[in-house]
Order: sequence, then structure tokens, then C-alpha cells
Amino acid sequence: MNFTRWSARLPGTQRRAARGSEGSVPAARGEYARQLGRLIDDAADAADATDAVDAPRATEASGAAGTSGTADVPALEDFSVRELLGRLPGLVALVYGPEHRIAYVNDAYAAAFGHRPPGGTVADSCPEAEDLGLGPLIDQVLRSGKPRTVKSRRTQDGGSFTVTCLPVDSPHLDGGGVLVHAADVTDHAEAAERLRASERRHRETAVTLQRSLLPQDLEQPDDLRIAATYQPGGTDAAVGGDWYDVITLGAGRTALVIGDVMGRGVRAAAVMGQLRTAVRAYARLDLPPHEVLQLLDGLAAEIDASQIATCVYAIHDPSEGKLVYASAGHLPILVRDEDGTVRCAEDPTGPPLGTGGWLHTSGSIALPPGSTAVLYTDGLVERRREDIDEGVAALARALSGASGTPQVVCDRLLRSLGVTAEHDDDVAVLVVQHPSRTGPDAELFHNAALELLGGVEAAPRARAFASGVLSSWRFPVELRDLGVLATSELVANSLQHGSPPMRLRLRRTDRRLIIEVTDGDDHLPRRRRAETEDEAGRGISIIATIASSWGSRRTPGGGKAVWCEFALPD
Repeated sequence: MNFTRWSARLPGTQRRAARGSEGSVPAARGEYARQLGRLIDDAADAADATDAVDAPRATEASGAAGTSGTADVPALEDFSVRELLGRLPGLVALVYGPEHRIAYVNDAYAAAFGHRPPGGTVADSCPEAEDLGLGPLIDQVLRSGKPRTVKSRRTQDGGSFTVTCLPVDSPHLDGGGVLVHAADVTDHAEAAERLRASERRHRETAVTLQRSLLPQDLEQPDDLRIAATYQPGGTDAAVGGDWYDVITLGAGRTALVIGDVMGRGVRAAAVMGQLRTAVRAYARLDLPPHEVLQLLDGLAAEIDASQIATCVYAIHDPSEGKLVYASAGHLPILVRDEDGTVRCAEDPTGPPLGTGGWLHTSGSIALPPGSTAVLYTDGLVERRREDIDEGVAALARALSGASGTPQVVCDRLLRSLGVTAEHDDDVAVLVVQHPSRTGPDAELFHNAALELLGGVEAAPRARAFASGVLSSWRFPVELRDLGVLATSELVANSLQHGSPPMRLRLRRTDRRLIIEVTDGDDHLPRRRRAETEDEAGRGISIIATIASSWGSRRTPGGGKAVWCEFALPD
């Protein structure tokens, strides 16, 4: 190979046309690639000027050379190619021919990878070629005549290089040559890797915090079967603030909660943790759902005015067979009946938590035996370029055909909605089943109720009713006596401090006996210490002493309910 006969430029007209279109280096290739294009263009412009000035000499040389056909090709010195190659930043090599033979490497290339003898092939003489992907890259340039770039390729010694290959014309070679330029981007690659590692640590911290703030073990009420799933977004998505919770309220009632903090990262997870803790505290007050959301709304604004959250708070009472709920900007609850029909909870729905100035209201949806309710966050149904109502409809179709245990239903819904480990948003799903019991299992669940009419005779009637019912349920004598005593004290308290209508309700589950008395007065009883000379004030203290737990709550319509529970022997 006669290196002095190379022409490291595009021919004049071809170069000028290519400079305006495909011959120039795209901006996306990087600044160093644009510098390469400009330097080669400058060299070609200088060559054009030299051709015009030296035209007589070229003609004379042509006559002397006869038919050799090489006198009109400028020599390398005429282009100052050596000066051009010296001005290129980074590592430079010239290769030619289909075998990728080496014509030239600059000092920077030799210092980085070692001396490369001219005439040797890239495959045999350049072990770094495989790491940098030079072979296929050079082939692409030779075939297309267009520049090609590969970014941040790592070599075996740990260095990283971005390589650009540019086509080089030579009339004395079939197929031309390729100018290889490698920019050392090791520092940039290491900085990018440190950034990615930092982001991974930040994400892992957020996921760990998120999971630690979610319930580690879901409470399992007597009358419901419950499962929940939390799926963080993929590695490219920051962790959000999705959460769920199950809270037993006593007397067989259960609170179900799901929410979503509209933010990302550790801050959203921290806000979520505060809201979840507040929900559990407010739930202990046994307030209606809309009052719980009203308290949460004010708290959310105090925690962080810039963070907005959605939430659904629902209460299940097995005696009523329905969910009473309130929603703060959250997606509707879906309920699947035993025959596969899916119903959607309607209004009321208020604005998200933290917006303030809104009075929330409660609604209800039937949850009869055999039905399944699903509470979820928007990550399950929201998709780009798709209306969220379409996602909710897809979830309803998936729920219609989903059967099995609550955990099986959770998994099937995630699969049906296309939620994978690389999903672009967090997903939380809470599945609640009210099982339909038959056979021996149904014998463990009983209800009995008595309307308390009349005056002082209501108390002995209540005691007789409780004794008969508890005997028919085959309770041990000791537990039956404790149940009758508790009934007597609750009824006496209602007769003295309450108002009609009054009602006694007994309920048995597979794990506990529940005794509850309701009346029309909304003043809640409290436990107090009775003095020695006091003739009253000991009823609630007696209840608290003999029962496993007790409590009271206001009921819709202005009344109250006072209840106690006894754990059944194993």
C-alpha cells in the first residue's frame, strides 16, 4: 500500500452534497464527531484550492506519465493529511480494503493499545477490535458510505471508548477506506456508572422503606378472607406511595383501606407511612368512613401541602352484608357476585386528600356471601395513550372470570392487566372475599337478635333470651354464664342512659362470641372508677374485666352501639 497516494477526503461535488445531507455527522453522534466532519471538510476545501492552483503542474505531470492514470490524484502531502490527523482529538487509525488492513495509527492510538504495523489486518493486529466492535462497524461504513458510531464500549483493561468510523475515498482502491476515531470516555462512563449505582441505592432504599411501612401480616377477620399484593414499578420508575391496610374494629366489623400518594421516591413513601399510621389511629375511634377521610384531609395538608393523596376507606359489617365507604379521589371499588356479575361502586367520591374545603360523604355497596370486592391503585389500570375508564373496564372483565382464593385472584388480575416486574408504576391490590358457608362450616356462624321493648321487664327478658341462645349454641357453662352477665350489664346501661329503640344482638363466629346492644342515644359510655359509696357506675368496668375486649360507636341516625367480645376456647 502506497500511503502517500491516499486521498483522505470526499470528492468535491460528492463532499459538498453529502455535507448538506447524509455525509455529515449527525448531531446525536456527539461533539467530537462533529469536529471530525468539520476537519475533514476543511481539508477537502483546501484540497480543492490546491487543485485549482496546481492545475498546470498536474497537466504536465499527466503528459509525462502517459496512460498511468495516477497523476491527477494529489499526493498526501498536498492535503497536509498528516497535519489533519494530528489535529483530530483522540485515537485515530486509517484502515482500507475488505480485509480491514491498517494504513496508519496516530501516537495516541499506539499509546493506548500499542504499535500497530501498517499492512496488518485489524482482526490479527488489533485485539481491542473485538471489544470495540470495529469489524462490523467498518463493514457497515464500507457498505453504506455513511459514518457510524458506537458509544461507550468497554475494553478488557477497563477503559471505555466511543468509536466513530468515517468513509474515506481513494481512487486507487476498490471499496475505499475508513477513518477510525476513538474518544476515551472512561471518566464519563465511570461517572455514569456511579450515578446509576446511586440511583439504584436510592430506589432500593425507597422500596425497602415502602415495604416496611406496609402491613407485614394482614389481619384476617372472622367473616372475610383477604389477600393483598404490592408490586413496585420497574427499575426505570421511581417508587411511589401506594398502600393498603386491614383493621379489625371489633364486634365483627372490619375497616379496609387503600391509597396512593401522588409522588415518587422516599418522600412519597414517608408521607404514605404517616397517612397509614393516622388511618389506624382514626379507625380506633370507630368513626364513619367520611369522617375518617375528613380528618385525613386536614392531616395530609399539614404533613406536606405539595403532596396529594387518594384514598378509599370502607367498613364491612357482616350483620348488614355491605361495604360502607368513602372515597377521596380514588378509583371505584369493584364487587364480583357469586354468578360472575361485576358491579362498580358509584358516588360519592370527593377530591384527593390535602385539597381541603370539601365535606366527604359515605356510600354503600352490597357484599353478600359469595361475593368478592377489589380495591386497587391506578397503576393497575392506567396506561399511556389509553383512557383510564378503559383500564377499569378491563379490570372488571378480568375480575368476572377470576375465581379461587383471594391470593389467586390477586395474581390473576395482575397477569390479566399485564403487570410485570418492569411495569412503569407501582401497583397495590386488596382482594376481599365474603365466603358463602355451607355444611359444618356454616354451623360455626350464628346470629340472634331481640328487640328490647317495655321498661324494667326488658332486662330479665334479655337475660332469658341470652341464656337460651347460648345454650342452643352449646357453649360451655362458664362461657354461657359470662355471656349472660355481660348481656345483663349492657342492657342495664342502655336502659339507664339510653333511649328507644333498643336492640340486643348476639353473634357467634368460629373464634368469638359478640354481644351488642344498640339504642337511640348518641352519648358514648366510658369506663370510670366507682367510689365505695356509689350505687352505680360499675357496669362498664365489669364488662372490661370479664370480656376479651369491648367498645362503643355512634350509629347512623343518631344512636350508639356498645359491644363486647369473648374469645372461644380452641
